[in-house]
Amino acid sequence: MTLLILLFCALAGAALLLPRLPEPWNPFAPIDLAGPTGPLTRHKLRGLARDPAACFAALAAAGIQATPLPDAEAGADCPLRATTRLPGPLDPARPLVTCPMAAAWTIYQRQVLDPAAQTHLGTGIARVRHLGTLSCRNVRGGTRRSEHASANAIDIAALRLDDGREVSVLRDWGRDTPAAAFLRDARDGACRIFAAVLGPERDAAHADHFHLDLGRWTACR
Repeated sequence: MTLLILLFCALAGAALLLPRLPEPWNPFAPIDLAGPTGPLTRHKLRGLARDPAACFAALAAAGIQATPLPDAEAGADCPLRATTRLPGPLDPARPLVTCPMAAAWTIYQRQVLDPAAQTHLGTGIARVRHLGTLSCRNVRGGTRRSEHASANAIDIAALRLDDGREVSVLRDWGRDTPAAAFLRDARDGACRIFAAVLGPERDAAHADHFHLDLGRWTACR
């Protein structure tokens, strides 16, 4: 009987405490793309795949205009579900991504890329050059589908700064320079938001870009 009373008290206390927890720490609060990240951010972003309406609502609340696109197939075993065109200063412009990836990118750009550029390089980011989001294929050397097969990933190669300079993953990673420090923060910050983050330290195939995705597998290399 004593154990049951203690359990009841614990559950009652948790029920009173949860509504008061900040969003990043509250598993039941809708994700706020404009708020700070926390230990549940990645989990909530992945969860948006099960609730596209909540995902697009979160983007709208953050001031992002993202139009839902019809479901489609990119090829055999390459379904496109709850996708949109990612707005913002990207080159090529408006790549196709899943809604959760658009939500993750919104957090990443605002809370990681822009602050890191100001800290290490004293300027903002004008454009982000990427190597694509959609490719109906398996992972390199494997038999399972890549997250690119469903537009649930993006590969970042370089960033053009407001002052005209360019930071390149291939050229600047691993050097003792402000550009390299910026890239290190960009990689480390991505690991707090995306599921898998793969870069030059992963293998030669990623020597010239950061791979970011919201798939089932978690990695930060």
